[in-house]
Amino acid sequence: MSTGAAGDAAGTPTGRPARLRLPGGAAGPEGVAFPPFIDHHVHLQMVDPDAAPQAGIAGVVDLGAELTAIAALAAREPLPRVVFAGQFLTAPGGYPSDRWWLRPGSLRELPAATRADDRRALPDPIETAVAEQAAFGARLVKIMLNADAGPVFDRATVDAIVVAARARGLLVATHAEGEGTARLAIEAGADVLVHAPFTERLDDELVALAAASGQCWITTFDIHARAGEASALGTAIDNTARFLAAGGRVLYGTDLGNGELPDGVNPGELAAMLAAGLAPGELIGALSDPWPLGDPVEWGGDALATFVPGPQPQDAEELPAWLAGARVVPIENLEFG
Repeated sequence: MSTGAAGDAAGTPTGRPARLRLPGGAAGPEGVAFPPFIDHHVHLQMVDPDAAPQAGIAGVVDLGAELTAIAALAAREPLPRVVFAGQFLTAPGGYPSDRWWLRPGSLRELPAATRADDRRALPDPIETAVAEQAAFGARLVKIMLNADAGPVFDRATVDAIVVAARARGLLVATHAEGEGTARLAIEAGADVLVHAPFTERLDDELVALAAASGQCWITTFDIHARAGEASALGTAIDNTARFLAAGGRVLYGTDLGNGELPDGVNPGELAAMLAAGLAPGELIGALSDPWPLGDPVEWGGDALATFVPGPQPQDAEELPAWLAGARVVPIENLEFG
């Protein structure tokens, strides 16, 4: 079964007019149905996990949690559908080991990689850590590289984590903050930067490399705007605009759980994404992109849709406020014209 979402010439989902049927069969509002909207950066242990679907988000990618807790949330039947990375993997004493918000068991400190000929009989700690994330059902591992808040892994250790993840069929997500960390993540082949780079302006060659390698960037602009971090926001938007121009793939994500953010579709995030150069169709594409899964059906897209009441505005500046009215509904409750 299809959500009925149409697409433009490039395949970007543009939605399809629909009417919502209310309980009892009464006719509800007219609006537009889209494939399930995904927030690609959340922390469910820090928020109400049931709130997002009521505000338009059908699925979330959790990027840092205690393994037992997040595996239990992912196994629940109610929405949202949860894909997760498991623990924060960091260098000894590295970020976020000193943060008050860190949940017990959500951090994994790993030693520097050793050469194969230096290993002894004990299991390799990097391979063991990655294997544990996979055993709990993680689809990704998350590497923490915050040079502004403590030690970070060297290139050899990042490479070892990437190799271990690839061997388990896992993708690699990287928090890159501080000088040189985005370059390290990009050159090491990380699949995604969990924040659009915000601490330094990347040179055009590095941005082009990130785009050409198929790397994704998750926006998380609104955390900077709400914190009054104008410089970080401007840097993130500038880097993202050039990444888009180079053909890069941008994903909607909010870092939900980081400060006071709305539970569902965040109009502030969407407005900043428009400022970074996303066209309206690209904005919808970033919201409904099934990454890290392969198809919207894997997010429930054969049975669910994100429905936005009212006609889609023609003015792009009105799009964020309109999309903020989204809700997740069963497809069977929609009538398509």
